[in-house]
Amino acid sequence: MNPSNATNARRLLIAGFTAILAAGMGFAIRGAILDNWGRAWGFTNEQLGSISGAGFTGFCFGIIVGGLVADRLGYGKLVVVAFALHVLSALITFAPGDETAASAAYDLLYWGTFVFAVANGTLEAVANPLVATLYPTNRTHYLNILHASWPLGLVLGGIVGWVLDDRMELDWKLQLGIFLVPVVLYGLMFFQQHMPKSEASAKGLPLGEMLKDVGLLGASVVCVLLALFFSDALHLDRSLAWGIAGALLLTVGWLTRFALGSILLFTLFLAHALVGAVELGTDGWIQNITGNILSSEQGKILFVITSATMFLLRFCARWIEGRLKLSPIGILFVSALLACLGLNFVAGLTAFGGAMGALLVYAVGKTFFWPTMLAVTSDRFPRTGAIAISIMGGIGMMSAGLIGLPGLGYAKDRFSGEALEVNAPALVAEYRAEKPSNFLSLGEAHGLDAKKTGAIDAKLKVARENLNATADRDPAKALDALSAAERAVHDAQIAGDRRTLKTDAWIPAAMAGIFLLILLWFRSRGGYRTVRLE
Repeated sequence: MNPSNATNARRLLIAGFTAILAAGMGFAIRGAILDNWGRAWGFTNEQLGSISGAGFTGFCFGIIVGGLVADRLGYGKLVVVAFALHVLSALITFAPGDETAASAAYDLLYWGTFVFAVANGTLEAVANPLVATLYPTNRTHYLNILHASWPLGLVLGGIVGWVLDDRMELDWKLQLGIFLVPVVLYGLMFFQQHMPKSEASAKGLPLGEMLKDVGLLGASVVCVLLALFFSDALHLDRSLAWGIAGALLLTVGWLTRFALGSILLFTLFLAHALVGAVELGTDGWIQNITGNILSSEQGKILFVITSATMFLLRFCARWIEGRLKLSPIGILFVSALLACLGLNFVAGLTAFGGAMGALLVYAVGKTFFWPTMLAVTSDRFPRTGAIAISIMGGIGMMSAGLIGLPGLGYAKDRFSGEALEVNAPALVAEYRAEKPSNFLSLGEAHGLDAKKTGAIDAKLKVARENLNATADRDPAKALDALSAAERAVHDAQIAGDRRTLKTDAWIPAAMAGIFLLILLWFRSRGGYRTVRLE
């Protein structure tokens, strides 16, 4: 690479880094202000999870459509589209006021978050293939560096939530607006830069040829998730939703002459659906869960520390591959084991120090999932160009939005409601949420009233602040400020959170099994290696 190309490559890497940073900041700030929205409009956890989930489902449309047209339309035009969508998302999200009805506020927050996600997906449809093309011999290393910006965005967004929400108690709109700063920066960095083409596009492969490795198997994963989106998010009739998904699958079949597709790529797509559900789904709730068990402020501090750990570790992928002699699949297998252990440890946390240790295990586990999955796909399926890694990113985000976030919200509602029924049945009628939660036809579950639990949390916060003023930082003493009924409701919340995390831990356990099978498959064929187009 000559000096001018190297300079261009570095600037594009930094521009992509900043773009994903904006996405991470927006995601973290939204996670921190979920309780504000719940108190303001009385949303259930399942509703809050669905709003957060829109931050991922929209991403799927941006990255998949962007991936399909990126090499034809040009990366520069997609950056302009993403920039405009980021600004539009802010305008929609800021629209609801204090007097806005709950149903209208829900719709505005949902679609504002959805448009934000489309912008993020469009940007990743640019950034991922750009970096994979610019650094073809070190994809695992440089894609991990590119995606180190996500946890850095979580750190900065978490600090915003900690300082501006917990300490200064500023309006949530002022907090959320801060994500527009990196939006402006990435727009300036991408401006007038030369954009290279992917290996497949440079060789002139047609769209049908680029889709053959995806084939009917890979497309079926996307189409199932799209059918769920059409029925659950857009509220289309189920038969119509599945009909649209089936038509899309037939379209892929026609383009590829009904090629079955790669079984390995299909398996990676399934694994990445689990990655999205456990990594991003858990990230969307972890501040809320640890904040309930400990305190809101401590939950945000832990989120910042674990995200900073991820940021630093993503610069170490090359060292892990070289020194520890782990292939990308080996890294994914070890990561899944650590994530499973970490979530089980977090479920049992009782104090800040233990929580930090447990969350660090989980953070190390989830660090390498997303970028390493993209690197494996780029290494093994160069014929797909930008398409396969864009589809993979879309699957992960769609799974997070449709399964991870609302699923964990549903679990919190279900388990906390069941805990209150067992331990304090006399309080169920008073504290049960009016609107039931439902998820993937698992049955209705009544959680706890968000406004009433918010009042209990606010009372606890004041008690903790009073204890801190007297240099007595024993969090257990703050519970003395609650009545017996309030204490029972608070305990039910915590019991629900613990059961939710234990259930969540089964996802990385399943991932570990998948990665072990792939690892054994590669070893039976001489080991992992990068495929080159002739």
